[in-house]
Amino acid sequence: MTPFKPVADGVRVAIRLTPKASRNAIAGVAESGQGSGQGSSQGEAVLKVMVTAVPEAGRANEALIKLLAKEWGIAKSSISLIAGATDRNKILHIAGDPVDLMVRLSRTDPAGYRTS
Repeated sequence: MTPFKPVADGVRVAIRLTPKASRNAIAGVAESGQGSGQGSSQGEAVLKVMVTAVPEAGRANEALIKLLAKEWGIAKSSISLIAGATDRNKILHIAGDPVDLMVRLSRTDPAGYRTS
């Protein structure tokens, strides 16, 4: 079960974002548990991420991109939000070589994150 999906020009990542959290962190990988209509169907994996930013004026989305760019060692400009701008369930696109990105993202080992 992985939230990462290689595509022709990069990798897509399914995210479940929790804004107004007590800290910025990647909380783990879990099943989406719902069809969001944005590419995450029942039973697919999502990367659970928490940010302290409020979900107003795109602040939580900016905090999400900043956190993931730092965690994965990639440029913020290579991460774009392709679905879920105003929803907790989001799909991000990371531009680059899919093979290289999958190796880089697998180093963070989402299976090693706490899950709930």
